[in-house]
Amino acid sequence: MPHSPLPEWSPHAAMWLGFPSDPELWLEDLAPAQAEVAALAEALHAGGKGEEILLVAADETAAAEARRLAPFASVLVEPFGDIWLRDTGPIVLGSGTDRRAQGFGFNGWGGKYDLEGDDSIGERLAGSAALPYAKADWILEGGAIDGDGSGTFLTTEQCLLNPNRNSGLSRADIEERLARDLGASKIIWLGEGLANDHTDGHVDNLARFVAPGRVALPTPARDDPNAAVFADAARRLKAAGLDIVSIPSAGRVEVDGDVIPASYMNFLVGNAAVVVPLYGAENDAAAVTVFQALFPQHLVTGLRADHILTGGGSFHCISQQIPA
Repeated sequence: MPHSPLPEWSPHAAMWLGFPSDPELWLEDLAPAQAEVAALAEALHAGGKGEEILLVAADETAAAEARRLAPFASVLVEPFGDIWLRDTGPIVLGSGTDRRAQGFGFNGWGGKYDLEGDDSIGERLAGSAALPYAKADWILEGGAIDGDGSGTFLTTEQCLLNPNRNSGLSRADIEERLARDLGASKIIWLGEGLANDHTDGHVDNLARFVAPGRVALPTPARDDPNAAVFADAARRLKAAGLDIVSIPSAGRVEVDGDVIPASYMNFLVGNAAVVVPLYGAENDAAAVTVFQALFPQHLVTGLRADHILTGGGSFHCISQQIPA
């Protein structure tokens, strides 16, 4: 059985970040989303105190903009469909000379977005980092799971048991594969993810480990579209014996009248910094304060992610770490 992935708060050698590249996908949000990714990269780099930042651009035009906006970062040119490397990139297991990259099947989040290059970017990134690569025989996106490094994982029934991913596999089959490929020894199944989340309920927008056995979970705001989802998740986490840390919810965030899955749970932990996505919601400052208390050795920064979110995700979704 493989080692379980190290938790995100363990030391990183580098962090891959997807850089918005396709004008036809991003339209008028392309330049503002690029600026938001560059600001995220700068916060993680932390003036050299953080890990190496590897901005992944799909073409030379985007790469030139990445170099201009983030001259401190390394820029890789690798064709991809879109920037969601948490889901399309490899999960790097082990540390030091034992590191290896584990890939999985990818089908565009259940057939919703089939974009050229997304099914092979994981293997190519592993190759660029000189990491041995293996690909599992089932579909899994990295944002669908969250682990604390001990073999305990969070996931959601809405995503991992969705027939649009692995229709022939039962819950027991999924658990067996998580054990075989990622060293999982305990799976905590949450129910639904956030409303209108086109990933079918990725757990990295709902609940995240912040320490072994400690899970951050939003507390509903007024008129919160996810109040019932948070209550159900809290019940399941308590039943599993986990310690819950309450984070304010971003609450009801709408774009053009539609509720969007805006969540502080899409925070990203680097070597020197923790970066929390902000949305102009009333709880933005309060969320940053709570995260600073949870990660006292890090500088916690809140950055706007409005334009990245138009593509369907936020900071955690565009990243994948390489352990030291």
